[in-house]
Amino acid sequence: MLAPRSFALPLLAASLLAPAPAAATPDSDLDALVDGYYGEYPAARPVDATALGLHEHDGDLDDLSAAGIQREIERLQGWRDRFASVDDKGLSPERAIDATIVRRAIAARLLELGEVQGWRRFPDLYSDLASRAVYVLIQRDFAPAEERLRSVASREELIPNLLAQARRNLTRVSPVAVDVALEQNPAIVSFFENDVPAAFPEVKDAALERRFRRANAAAARALVDYGEFLRGLRTKAKAPFAIGADLYRKKLAAEEMIETPLDELLARGEAELSRLQGEAKKVLEKIDPTRTPEQVLAEIGRDHPPRDGVLAATAERLGALRAFVVKRKIATLPSEALPKVQETPPFARATTFASMDTPGPFETRGTDAFYSVTLPDPSWPAAQAEEFLRGLSRPTIENTAIHEAFPGHFVQFLWAPRFPTKTRKFEGANSNIEGWAHYSEQMMLDEGWAAGDPKARLAMLGGALWRATRYVVGIELHTGKMSYDEAVAFFQKNAWADRRSAEMEVRRGTEDPLYLYYTWGKLEILRLRDDYKRKLGRRYTLRGFHDAFLAQGPIPLPLMRRALLGAE
Repeated sequence: MLAPRSFALPLLAASLLAPAPAAATPDSDLDALVDGYYGEYPAARPVDATALGLHEHDGDLDDLSAAGIQREIERLQGWRDRFASVDDKGLSPERAIDATIVRRAIAARLLELGEVQGWRRFPDLYSDLASRAVYVLIQRDFAPAEERLRSVASREELIPNLLAQARRNLTRVSPVAVDVALEQNPAIVSFFENDVPAAFPEVKDAALERRFRRANAAAARALVDYGEFLRGLRTKAKAPFAIGADLYRKKLAAEEMIETPLDELLARGEAELSRLQGEAKKVLEKIDPTRTPEQVLAEIGRDHPPRDGVLAATAERLGALRAFVVKRKIATLPSEALPKVQETPPFARATTFASMDTPGPFETRGTDAFYSVTLPDPSWPAAQAEEFLRGLSRPTIENTAIHEAFPGHFVQFLWAPRFPTKTRKFEGANSNIEGWAHYSEQMMLDEGWAAGDPKARLAMLGGALWRATRYVVGIELHTGKMSYDEAVAFFQKNAWADRRSAEMEVRRGTEDPLYLYYTWGKLEILRLRDDYKRKLGRRYTLRGFHDAFLAQGPIPLPLMRRALLGAE
């Protein structure tokens, strides 16, 4: 009888001495809701969760069946109602911003699933998900090879059913959407047939290896069959790609918190495009006033590395850019890491010239970042490959490295562990993420990068013209004021694009209606910087502004204004 008592007395004493549980506050109540909502994220979106560094569902795929989509809509509606009940007036300023971010994210997801319905429109949504689901498992060594290979096999076993769901769902498909998927599909098949089998040479578990081989072969066959299905679908695809002005406005509001009337928004983009054209003309004349702009651009385009030298030329510039950011006090760099430069993965080559693939903010192992560059297909004729490589001139490679790495996307990723809340690590606005990277291109030259070289300035302006053209084309395409062919011609005229590159951009625009976020984001960040400088007066520094911006996380820019200026 003594033993129980001897244990009970210390426990009682400890309970008397322990502090009482903290009283609930509006902030803690919101945090509990946030924990509940994002606690369900990995099961609802397992592939994105893996990319974020959450690995509870690495063997699962998103359920894109019609019934699964309906269940997800109902789940999101329930969370929408719960977050709607939160009274922001009782929240701290930081948590009030978080509440808005979560509501916006839920609204955007509901809009996409319920009204835009990309799952009915885009065949590449399914083949892309299949390839990404496997790629995120082999790209980084966040777990032992056997564990990751087991997850690969599990996901591959689900791919045939995923593609069967696609066949049932794709009822509102445009011809261009099928063309995008058809162009990507052979590279995706090759990825499964060649790259995936070679990804885990160290695994010696014979049973696991047999399971993987069966699953991988079945996934590759299903993708080959999917290509045949797409060729048949192409003859029947009649739906328009445009989402219409009403959905366009709703997407702007939900995803970017942009509520400017479309005519005003378009006028802003057209004005920026005109301004950039005027500035580019002056720089062209400065480079060589005796030749036409086309001749100057052709000469600059010929100054490019060979195909097998592009990646090395890209990697070489990263160290110099990093050193400049430090020396000129552009921004604080929380790490000395550099990204690894690689060729763009097969599933992204049809619509992407360059991209930064960073580990998710919750990743604790396998933390390499990958800077991907799209190279001309080795099977292309020499003339076609040369035309593509002219878009990879040395000044353009440098400008792109600013955008993707220093101080663009890679630096923003380096700040991710410092983002103040869980919400900021899960959610991001493209106008912030791409706006920051695009803003960096101009800002670095303004701060002295390239020592006033007009060719570097022209490369920056070329990229800016490209993004400003996207701004105009995105609005005009999806409000029905510009056809596909008119958009291609518009890119060729205004963005100095060859026919193939222009088509790549327009195809992307048919599936990414809001790709105005580059230019809109850059313009808003410049406006915010001016206002922040006025607010701080003598205390203002460029690094101080950039650090304050980066520290908030990739939040919508109207919320960034509230965070940095204390105003809506």
